[in-house]
Amino acid sequence: MPPTDTFWDDSDYALESYVGDVPSDALIASVEAELGYRLPASYVALMRTHNGGIPRNSCCPAPAATTWAEDHVAVHGIMGIGRELDHSLAGPTGSRFWMDEWQYPAIGVYFADCPSAGHDMIAFDYRTCGPDGEPQVVHVDQERDYRITVLAPDFATFIQALRPDEDYED
Repeated sequence: MPPTDTFWDDSDYALESYVGDVPSDALIASVEAELGYRLPASYVALMRTHNGGIPRNSCCPAPAATTWAEDHVAVHGIMGIGRELDHSLAGPTGSRFWMDEWQYPAIGVYFADCPSAGHDMIAFDYRTCGPDGEPQVVHVDQERDYRITVLAPDFATFIQALRPDEDYED
């Protein structure tokens, strides 16, 4: 996992909206039970060092065009493990919100939002591995009939793939 002092952009907005307290074992277990999925170990490990936030490198290569760009998606923020913050997995605008209110497909856990204000999301996709397996990381594009595009085979690979905005400027 990346060093947390260089990975996160700790702006006032990020700290207020995304960053929660370090999750306890009990909180992790209760959020997993509520969502119905075992969270990836690499995600839990990162959240134990910095529970959610906005990554400095916010662009992930995509194998196909999306409504955001021809060759990548942008990550606005990564939700932490918790219930209190709006932008936490079990918070008011957490994973279930996107499925219940926006009709995103029930494929797993929506853990990251994009700058489109809800028109695309990043999720752990458990369709192939089951609720206790290692999920792929996918982009779900609401503007394209909820098209699902695989971004990475796992969370650690997704984090390593993130690049700075400048890598995609013309």
